[in-house]
Amino acid sequence: MFIRTERSVKEFIQFYPIVAGLVIINLVLWLIIDFLQLPIGSWIYQLGVGSNYYIEDGQYWRLFTPIFLHAGLMHVLFNSFALVLFGPALEQMLGKFKFIVAYIGAGVAGNLGTYILGASEIWNLHLGASGAVYGLFGMYVFMIAFRQHLIDPGSRQIVMVIFIVGLIMTFVRPNINIYAHIFGFIGGFAIAQLVLTNAQPFSPWRNQKRRYKDDDAVQFDPQRWKKKRIPQKMKKNIVWIVIGGLVLIGVLSRLNLF
Repeated sequence: MFIRTERSVKEFIQFYPIVAGLVIINLVLWLIIDFLQLPIGSWIYQLGVGSNYYIEDGQYWRLFTPIFLHAGLMHVLFNSFALVLFGPALEQMLGKFKFIVAYIGAGVAGNLGTYILGASEIWNLHLGASGAVYGLFGMYVFMIAFRQHLIDPGSRQIVMVIFIVGLIMTFVRPNINIYAHIFGFIGGFAIAQLVLTNAQPFSPWRNQKRRYKDDDAVQFDPQRWKKKRIPQKMKKNIVWIVIGGLVLIGVLSRLNLF
């Protein structure tokens, strides 16, 4: 479910337009606000950053807008990487509309938890897609618990290992919005009961069919799937490299090297 087989960025966008669109929004806003530091970027940040004080004052859109804002390059890259890794399978399984509703719903749940339980931190600002990303984990964990036919054993192991590592890093790394992570996960777990109705297991062959349907020059080859299959040993290596990279980023962040 989590091994990328797309041949190009264009193909990834074609297969998973919602995930690609969310990543593009994250990166463009970071570029405008942090990198270029344009005047409009400052305005977007001031208007959209999460703030319990302003939410208490009636600016309820701040339960939604922080999902797309990030504090620095590593923050936006980390969340965008997690979205690219775990979002595509869910987008295919749920469909575009249900996926975006689930993703945004989990992010809002994380910010709502921050508002309710972080009332004493009323002047603190918060931002990031972490709550929504943990909502994806919540949906996968719901599958593992109640819809095991939707997720293969190897993917279950990957989800649980990375989720546990992420949960540990939530309490170890500084400047983490713990409420957003926990309530984003709870939100995704709760929403999964609704959006997974009639869902089908992820299948890379659906993308293969679309790819070859659009390519009139390709002739049918019954051995095509075998030629393109990734060896099982390589899959495991890729998974552990991903996990190691996430842990390394967390450790370096802890040491304030980013």
